[in-house]
Amino acid sequence: MTKKAGLTYRDAGVDIDAGDALVDDIKRIVRSTRRPEVLAGVGGFGALVGLPKKYRQPVLVSGTDGVGTKLMLGLETGLVEGLGQDLVAMCANDVLVSGAEPLFFLDYYATGKLDPHVAAQVIRGIARGCKQSGCALVGGETAEMPGMYPPGEFDLAGFCVAVVERSRIIDGRGIRRGDVLIALPSSGPHSNGYSLIRRILKLRKARLGKPFGRSTLAETLMTPTALYARPVLALLAAGVRVRGMAHITGGGLPGNLPRCFPKGVGAVIDTASWTRPEIFDWLQAQGDVDEEEMRRVFNCGIGYVVVVPRLEADAALAVLRKARAKPWLLGEITAGRQDVRYA
Repeated sequence: MTKKAGLTYRDAGVDIDAGDALVDDIKRIVRSTRRPEVLAGVGGFGALVGLPKKYRQPVLVSGTDGVGTKLMLGLETGLVEGLGQDLVAMCANDVLVSGAEPLFFLDYYATGKLDPHVAAQVIRGIARGCKQSGCALVGGETAEMPGMYPPGEFDLAGFCVAVVERSRIIDGRGIRRGDVLIALPSSGPHSNGYSLIRRILKLRKARLGKPFGRSTLAETLMTPTALYARPVLALLAAGVRVRGMAHITGGGLPGNLPRCFPKGVGAVIDTASWTRPEIFDWLQAQGDVDEEEMRRVFNCGIGYVVVVPRLEADAALAVLRKARAKPWLLGEITAGRQDVRYA
């Protein structure tokens, strides 16, 4: 009598072999992001990372984030690789605000049924973001959970740890009236406002494949989030007195810039100092979105802001231009409430 084969994990929807194969495939990708401080990474139960020797009193700065509902547009368009860079950027740009150097990154990729090809695309994007930020991809988790997610869907979360010298932590307390704001451009909506974007696309029955600028509407909306670590760290290394910084994410300038202000100061933004990228004008027109709402939801072309003393503005601009960051003077710090006004 032949014994009937029992159930396996694969029968339940989890393919251990596919997961193991994915880990083997991405090891080369992960190695390309390695830093000297990494002692052990992918493959173990935990990554081991030492602290860079140049720090006398190192302070660790941590951040975690996802990519929001941009993920859903990525699934719809099939443009998923850039989501990996988005994931790194949303974490690495945040920890950078304290003046910290991104050190290492971990990701969490969850899906109902693992598609190794799709997962590898996302991880390639994560590795690209890590290399651009100078941090090592030291590990992560790929979770296959049948029934938790609809077929073909997945979710992402990221975790970044950075390091800064205790005496050089930037917290905005030194900002004072007369300081100037220097803006660094965004690459598009980054990873914020996509619930509104998707609503606009649905209402207008927009064709994602239609030409838009030098690409398509889909490609424009899925442009990965810009990373600011290299130019900002170059600015800090140059000795310019950076008094405060802000990563412009959900909430736009009004919701993020005041987070680095001490009591008694606000900011005036020169609206004539930059031309808003076309995609934001298109979204505003198609959705009939009020200007105040645009500023509150989107970055409107500004991805990162640095606050420096007025006398050091030219030096800061020179360093940032040398780092190919395309900076410009955005406005100034004034006495008043911790808010943002436009002129």
